[in-house]
Amino acid sequence: MRAASAWQDYELIDATGGSRLERWGDALLVRPDPQVVWRNERTSPLWAKADAVYHRSDKGGGRWEYRRRLPEKWQIGWQGLRLVVSPTGFKHTGVFPEQAVNWAFYQKAIAAAGRPIRVLNLFGYTGGATLACAAAGASVCHVDASKGIVAWARENAAESRLADRPIRWIVDDCAKFVAREARRGSRYDAIIMDPPSYGRGPGGEVWKLENCIYDLIEQCTRVLSGEPLFVAVNSYTTGLSPAVMEYILKTLLCPEKGGTTACDEIGLPVSSTGGVVPCGATAFWLADGVQAGEKKSSMNAPIVLKPLAQEAQAEEE
Repeated sequence: MRAASAWQDYELIDATGGSRLERWGDALLVRPDPQVVWRNERTSPLWAKADAVYHRSDKGGGRWEYRRRLPEKWQIGWQGLRLVVSPTGFKHTGVFPEQAVNWAFYQKAIAAAGRPIRVLNLFGYTGGATLACAAAGASVCHVDASKGIVAWARENAAESRLADRPIRWIVDDCAKFVAREARRGSRYDAIIMDPPSYGRGPGGEVWKLENCIYDLIEQCTRVLSGEPLFVAVNSYTTGLSPAVMEYILKTLLCPEKGGTTACDEIGLPVSSTGGVVPCGATAFWLADGVQAGEKKSSMNAPIVLKPLAQEAQAEEE
């Protein structure tokens, strides 16, 4: 597992009994997390000092219980970026902090390429990956179906002093946009996608990850440049192994583009226990010479990511 440990303004303080205690800047929030199935005793006294607690509803969604007045929104920083935090009615805050481990990889790969890189960021949300890539010197096309979310991403760009960078902001259904880009002859050197498990496009289009992801990745192969750098596919769907995503990338990309594939969980370190809470997974296709980095177990032992074929061979031996 690769843990996002390079934060200063965010901290996962403790996690137990289906909940996470987190510090977002100066605010302490408690949010539910279905991955936190253990029920050990709370190890931090800060649980009692939480500023807001999110309560799920049996009918879907939920509500925030505010124990201290918080601003409607505030900012946290990551490696020079400024990201607006605002608790929403669906427990989210506008930032998925575990993705910072991927943002760091994108920046390193773009900087090491030594050439102009065009990035397509699908399901771009509030723009963390977009801004990380732009800050590293890439031109980025950011696509999300929600007009409000794209406006939030543009606000993050302005706060990060990246509003003048070459970023296209697109409100559209991602699959339809990729199909149009293919017809136009547009090409990208790197593609990032962070698709939801389930969602709807601006025209009511239904998206279900298991049914749609293969076709979308296949479409994306048609907009890759002749010298692609990487493709990254994130997944938060419980029960869908990251190896499934890697297998799709391997079969669709390696025969024509060469390169290697890798996959792993991503997570957040728990400061009070030293453990790591899993928060999703990422599968990569990587051009020859590009490294996805290292992963660390909860015991902090570095383990080099292995391509799927190598893992299978190791198991057979």
